[in-house]
Order: sequence, then C-alpha cells, then structure tokens
Amino acid sequence: MFEPFTTTGIGSMPHTEVLSACELILKYFDIPFWPQMPKYSVNEQMIAQFCEGFPGITFESDKVYIKKNDELITEWLSNYHDEMLSPVSEQFAIGLYSMQRLIKNEKLKLFKGQITGPVTFTLSLKDDEGKLIYFDETLRELSLMHLKAKVKWQIEFLKTFAENVIIFIDEPILQAVSTSAYISVEQSEAMRLIKEIVSFIKSFDVKVGIHCCGRTDWKEVLSLDIDILSFDAFSFFDFFKIYSDEISEFLSRSGYIAWGFIPTTDDLNALSDEEIIERAVRKTEEISKNLHLINKNSLLTPSCGMGSLDVSSSQRVCELLKKLKNRLVNE
Repeated sequence: MFEPFTTTGIGSMPHTEVLSACELILKYFDIPFWPQMPKYSVNEQMIAQFCEGFPGITFESDKVYIKKNDELITEWLSNYHDEMLSPVSEQFAIGLYSMQRLIKNEKLKLFKGQITGPVTFTLSLKDDEGKLIYFDETLRELSLMHLKAKVKWQIEFLKTFAENVIIFIDEPILQAVSTSAYISVEQSEAMRLIKEIVSFIKSFDVKVGIHCCGRTDWKEVLSLDIDILSFDAFSFFDFFKIYSDEISEFLSRSGYIAWGFIPTTDDLNALSDEEIIERAVRKTEEISKNLHLINKNSLLTPSCGMGSLDVSSSQRVCELLKKLKNRLVNE
C-alpha cells in the first residue's frame, strides 16, 4: 500500500501565512495533507473547526459551545441521512482550500485529510450549562452523525484533486478515557463511536488512520478495522511495544504503524538532530527484531501536530523527518 517509511503529517501547522504552510507540506512530505492553522484563526482549533452547522452552535470570541434548542435538534435529526454533506467553509479551514488552489488542475496520487474523532469532540465541546455533550445521549449521537456528514463532504472535496484519500481520525482524548478524569466514560462506548465512524469512512474506499498522541489501551485500538495507527513514538514507544502480540496481528492484516518519532514538544529544542535520529533508529531496530513486518509496514510522522511550535521549528521537524527516512531506508 505504501513504500516503507513513507512520511506524512498530523495536521496543525504554526503558520499565519497560509501559502507558506502549504508549500512546506508539499516540499517535505511524501503524502501531503491540508494544514490546520490555529494561530491563523480560532476557528481552526481542532474542536471549533468541525462545529460549523451543528444545531445550536455558538461562537463567542474564542469560546465555542452548544446553546441547546430542542426544536433545532429534533429538526436536524429528522433530516439526517447517511448521504448528508456538511461542508467545512474556508472560514474554518483556509488551509484546505489553499491547498486545493495550489495544486490547481493536478491530480495527486495520494492525499491525507483529518477530522476530530467523536470521542474527543464530545468530551471537549460543552453546552450552555457547561456540561460536556458526551453525557447527553442525544447530542452524543447527533455529534457522530454530524462528523459523518463533515467527513463525507471532505472526502468528496479531496477526491477532486487526489486519486486516493487517507483520513486520520484525531482522538487525543483517548489517553484519558477510563482514567479518573473521565471515570464515567465507558471504554466500550468510546470504541463504539470510533468503530462507527471508521466503518463509515471505509465505505467510501478510503484508508483510515487513528491518531492518539498519548498512551491508551492500544489493544482496543489495534483491534479496530483501521489501516493506520498513528502515535507519539518519541514519548510512548516503551509503553506501546508492550502490545507486541496485538501489533503483530495488526501488521498481519496489512495494518501500518505511523511512528511519531520527531518530537513537537520542548524535547525538540533540548536535543540535537543526531540525537533525535539516533533514538528513532535504535527504537526501530529494537522492535523490528521481533516484528519483522515493521520495516515494511511503517510510516513516519511528527509526534503530533506542529501548531504549537514556531515556524522555524516546524521547518526543522520537516527536515528531520526527511533525514530519518533517508537513514532508515538506507540502513
């Protein structure tokens, strides 16, 4: 499906100059993606970006929440169907439209999009009483339907300039599910929500990845019908490798691991290029001793989005990713 150690990104970029972000992506990444630009606009933050069109959604300065209106909710639910499209406008995803304009009439072989996952979405967005909408069963289901309509529109949009599409479902909050922070969130329900959107996306002949930048129950995640598992391998490699049996089974089903070996945190400034690359090479060598398909079924990414970095640091991450790929391919 992919060449060994193919590179792609997670989503967010630190730029306020949109064209610069797009050009950097096209220059450095084997699989380009559209940039989410939280420093350009608050509308580009990972929850706000996919809220547009949600019944009762309210934007107040840098706050976004649901103003509950039962009539609006009932009307929306009665009109929903799996063919529904919910566009993401340029006001909420300028990087997506800028990338399309930059590519113009070309047809890329492969392109990556992304969407906030239903667990992170519902455990981050609140109603006007300050209650997380996950704990309202109606709003939880509505959120899943809403995200389906968003991702269906995105897939159709991306297919106008890409022959093949990958969608990453971003679920950073999975690392907190079943911890004391979200003790009342059942793992089985979180997995049900993700399974539903994975199945929906795959019905459009699209490859699906899940990205979680923390530590979570990888046994559960690896059992999902996903094509790619993306995680922060710089910080959580040792925890992840415990699941060697599950990883082996996932690889045998033609699954790919996207290793986030290049840090997007303060560790980036604390270490030299060579130290970062050597760490990644050692970890790859270690895990490939027992999991022989790893070298064939691996992608490379930054550890998470680059939105919190400065522009020069994001350039360094891109350069490091390219250096690491060259090193591993030529080992």
